Amino acid sequence: MRILSSSLKDCVLRLTPMLLFTAVYMVCFFLLEQRSPDSYHIIECPWDKYIPFCEYFIIPYFLWFAYVVAGVLYLLVTDRAVYHRVCLLLTAGMTLFLIISYIYPNALMIRPGVFPRDNLFTRAVGLLYRIDTPTNVLPSMHVFNAILMWAGLKSGSGRLSRSRMVRFGSTVLMILIVLSTLFLKQHSLVDAVTGVLMAILPALLICRTHAAPVRMPA
Repeated sequence: MRILSSSLKDCVLRLTPMLLFTAVYMVCFFLLEQRSPDSYHIIECPWDKYIPFCEYFIIPYFLWFAYVVAGVLYLLVTDRAVYHRVCLLLTAGMTLFLIISYIYPNALMIRPGVFPRDNLFTRAVGLLYRIDTPTNVLPSMHVFNAILMWAGLKSGSGRLSRSRMVRFGSTVLMILIVLSTLFLKQHSLVDAVTGVLMAILPALLICRTHAAPVRMPA
C-alpha cells in the first residue's frame, strides 16, 4: 500500500509542472484573444477553397483533447524518459506559438457563413465556432501537439506502445486530427503546414533511438 501511495505521489509531482504550464498558457491565450480584430493579419491560401467543408471531422477534432491528455498520462505511468521529452517539447512549442501570436497576430476568414446541412455534426461545429474564435491560428497547435503525441506514443516502452494495432490506430487518429483542422475550416493550409514543419524536429528528438551499448573488448 505504501509503495502504491509513493508511486501515486511521484506521478502527481511529475505532472504538476505540466498542469501549471497549461494554466499559465490558457491565461496567456485568453489575453491574446481579447485584442482588437483590427490588429490581425489575415491568413489565407488559394488552395483553401478547394478543400470542402465536412462536419464529420468534428469527431477526430474533439478526440484530440482525449488523445493528448490520455497520451501524456499513459507516458507518465509507463515511460518517464519519453514523458519528460514530450512535455518539454510540447511546452516549448506552445510557448513559441504564444510568442508568434503576440508578435504576429493573425486570423482566418474561411469559415462558412452558412452550413450546407443541418445535423448533429454541423451543430457541434457551430458550438466550436462560438467557443473558439478564428484568431491566433498560426501555427496550428492541434497539428503540432497531435504529431508530438503520436511520436511519444510510438516511442514509449509500455505494452500499448509496442502493440502494432495501437500504433496503427494512433497514426490514423493523428492523420485524421490534422485533416480535421482543414475540413472544419478551423485552419488554413498555411497553419497546418506550418504546424507540421514546426513539429518535425521535436518529433525526431522524441523518436530518436538510444544508442546501442558499446561492448568492451575482453
